[in-house]
Amino acid sequence: MGYILRPGFNLPPLMFSIEETEAIVLALAMVDRTGDMELRRAAKKASDKIAASLPEPLSKTLSANALHAWGSIAPAPAGLDLSTVRRAVRDEETLEIIYRDEAGAETRRRVRPIAVIYYSETVNIVAWCELRQAIRNFRSDRVQSCQATGSFFKLEGEKLRQLWMAGWQSNQPAIPYSQP
Repeated sequence: MGYILRPGFNLPPLMFSIEETEAIVLALAMVDRTGDMELRRAAKKASDKIAASLPEPLSKTLSANALHAWGSIAPAPAGLDLSTVRRAVRDEETLEIIYRDEAGAETRRRVRPIAVIYYSETVNIVAWCELRQAIRNFRSDRVQSCQATGSFFKLEGEKLRQLWMAGWQSNQPAIPYSQP
């Protein structure tokens, strides 16, 4: 009895130095502090796989709990499954969200998500907002609901990410974008 990996899921054998392994283990511990439950489960599985494959001396070093990710654990957003957002970023799929602003006003928006930013206390979604016609940051704890629309913005995601990064680096809140 054996198994077959489907195309696209092959990962060649990798060897990491002690420092590289520590960096990966620490990064996985940091993921465990986010409110993204699916990523937290994946980080735990990856961490277990790494621990099981380490040679004895390194395994003992890492199991001594000498590396810690500190800070509070971000709460999982109530109206939002972050895996839906991450999938939409990957697939370049438009989402429809109901967003509550700081004053408590709710608006329905169609957004083209291009990035997810994990801070220690919250998660932000960076997206092109069709309502505001600009790249906006949406705090995940203010998203009341989120649904994939089945509408895609293929080949635009990278252009939008470049605009976002250019605006971020130049400290501009929004950069105009003309849709094709």
